[in-house]
Amino acid sequence: MSQNLSEQEQIRRESLLAIRNMGIDPYPAAAFPVTHTSKAILEGFPIHPDDYTEVSFAGRIMSRRIMGKAAFTVLQDAVGKIQIYVRGEDICPPGDLSLYDELFKKHLDIGDIIGVTGYVFTTKTGETSIHVKTLTLLSKSLRPLPIVKTDAEGNVHDAFTDPELRYRMRYVDLIVNPQVREVFIKRSRIVNTMRSFMNTFGFLEVETPILQPLYGGAAARPFKTHHNALEMTLYMRIANELYLKRLIVGGYDGVYEFSKDFRNEGMDRFHNPEFTQVELYVAYKDYQWMMDFVEEMIERVAVEVTGSTEVQVGEHIISFKRPWKRFTMFEAIEHFTGIDISAMDEQQLFKTARELRVHVDATMGKGKLIDEIFGEKCEPYLIQPTFITDYPVEMSPLAKKHRSKDGLVERFEAICNGKEIMNSFSELNDPIDQRHRFEAQLELGKRGDEEAMQLDEDFLRALEYGMPPTAGIGIGIDRLSMIMTNQHAIQDVLLFPHMRPEG
Repeated sequence: MSQNLSEQEQIRRESLLAIRNMGIDPYPAAAFPVTHTSKAILEGFPIHPDDYTEVSFAGRIMSRRIMGKAAFTVLQDAVGKIQIYVRGEDICPPGDLSLYDELFKKHLDIGDIIGVTGYVFTTKTGETSIHVKTLTLLSKSLRPLPIVKTDAEGNVHDAFTDPELRYRMRYVDLIVNPQVREVFIKRSRIVNTMRSFMNTFGFLEVETPILQPLYGGAAARPFKTHHNALEMTLYMRIANELYLKRLIVGGYDGVYEFSKDFRNEGMDRFHNPEFTQVELYVAYKDYQWMMDFVEEMIERVAVEVTGSTEVQVGEHIISFKRPWKRFTMFEAIEHFTGIDISAMDEQQLFKTARELRVHVDATMGKGKLIDEIFGEKCEPYLIQPTFITDYPVEMSPLAKKHRSKDGLVERFEAICNGKEIMNSFSELNDPIDQRHRFEAQLELGKRGDEEAMQLDEDFLRALEYGMPPTAGIGIGIDRLSMIMTNQHAIQDVLLFPHMRPEG
């Protein structure tokens, strides 16, 4: 297939051919032994200079300054940048400067990956650098990198700031915007800290099916596919809750899973059709215990990732220090609207929502109406982490009825920076009640609610064998990562967010 090449791309292909004609493989198969990273050299050399008389380093060329028979070049590896000093007489055989004149000066470009060996020294200007003794081309770059410019105030300006380009070509974004790499290092640290915390309690990390014959565990529209061998429709999971609770029935005291889930819904700065969450289920506990547990875990995450319980998010300083504020759902709605809706029926709720200018329609039942009022009139104003507790039973088909408040369930959501980041129940373990709740969901589906749950007979059968009292929670890793890394959009914490096709 022919390519429409730019002038620079054509020049680079000509350089590639010239390099091959020199007898040099621009993509060698042999491993290159790296002994030091840029960070190790820059931090270690000033303290122990004698340890850096022989180093082997590899990285991508990010800038070059050629001065006749010598050159200063900046290489970038996974953890930073370091300057190298290259002289023709050092890297070439005696009397033959072709490796320097032809390869290094003429045919190497910004973006190429090279390996060097040599010794570390300090330049006259005080910059720690590598004096190169051997140079090996490891990979020829056939496309030019965007040009990065830094102004006098230290602000970075480059040709790769357009969000759509950055998300679509994350590999280039990571090269020219090293600060982006730090976001994903922190995201990994978030997951590892949570995993370590749960492991200290003896909870078991498990895996459950992504392709499911019935979707359940949340209110959402699924992605659908077809299994040819079984001749059956399967769904990408919207949650893993029902499978994890089956494992509690089976005898585990605590199970968790970091799962990729899929919901066929709109895309915006808080939603991606594929997202990550961790779900945890612990036997013989309730939602009150889970609030205390998750407060401690997320406080530890904040300290591990940012060094403090206080995190800068946009214009706000968010404190994850325990204890977090707590509202019941009805208290929150009354606090922000001045209206007590706790005793309203469906018609009254519909009328109140309209008066509050909340968009509602005839397909919505009582739970959905309350959820819409809360979502529009309360949630955006909850900036500090806040537990919203004790939801109406209509909103929570998998949660246990409240032990002392009629018509409510034992559920909480944690809201932070105006968005839900986790959802938890004292899990419903009464199989008769669970069947009735599923049947109520089926009726909502008949009214046009595309997010209503299905009736899962196998899950009901599992409950009929007996599930102990259980606390469960789902925590959105993407939204939590947005907060912990001070990112505006979910796409900024996903390495490869979903995009419309090019063109």
